[in-house]
Amino acid sequence: MCQHKPECPGADCPDRQAAQAVSGHPERGWWLLCNGVLLFEDTGVLLPDGTIIAPHRPLTPEHAASLT
Repeated sequence: MCQHKPECPGADCPDRQAAQAVSGHPERGWWLLCNGVLLFEDTGVLLPDGTIIAPHRPLTPEHAASLT
């Protein structure tokens, strides 16, 4: 699917989010990457096969402290 040289990481690679955006709606919080991955602003991911990867944004120290 990717036409870039060198080719962007595939959807099944750990660094899949490093692929280039080909379309997006930042006002709605998502981008389509050239490897077919939908990346959401909360760091959640939807893979081309329908697999969902939950958001994995690191907690700020303030937020982490409020959870204890």
